[in-house]
Amino acid sequence: MNPIIFLILSVITVGAAVMVIFSRNPVSSILYLILAFFCLAAFYVILGAQFIAAVQVIVYAGAIMVLFLFVVMLLNLTKISEGGSAFGKTLGVIAAFILLVAILTVFDKVSLGPAPSTELTTTQSLGEVLFTTYLVPFEIASVLLLAAIVGAVVLVKRSKK
Repeated sequence: MNPIIFLILSVITVGAAVMVIFSRNPVSSILYLILAFFCLAAFYVILGAQFIAAVQVIVYAGAIMVLFLFVVMLLNLTKISEGGSAFGKTLGVIAAFILLVAILTVFDKVSLGPAPSTELTTTQSLGEVLFTTYLVPFEIASVLLLAAIVGAVVLVKRSKK
């Protein structure tokens, strides 16, 4: 892999991820997240995993980001993003720290297994490796998606009051 291309993609990806967090406009945050997803797909292409890159673009940059954009427009989240109380921000920082400690503890205790030695040429072999060797990261991703759904429900219930 060319180190210059890797460095450029890394800077763009990290910059887009930081802008997702610090952008005041929710629509801009979503657009930065789409940019980060496309850069991640470019990493997959460079590593020779074209199937994973295509799935990344179709599923994440396509379907999920369109869903996020519709939810943001439906809920009119510009009112929510205007600010918050100091207590809420402090509580958010504490919750993020606890989540980080929990994730680090899980990764310290769980072995993710060695890299697969077989050539992943079919979708079936990819599925077998995903649900055997990489089952823990797959389940962690599903828990994160569940947390996002619960967060969306909380935002909807809060805006109706």
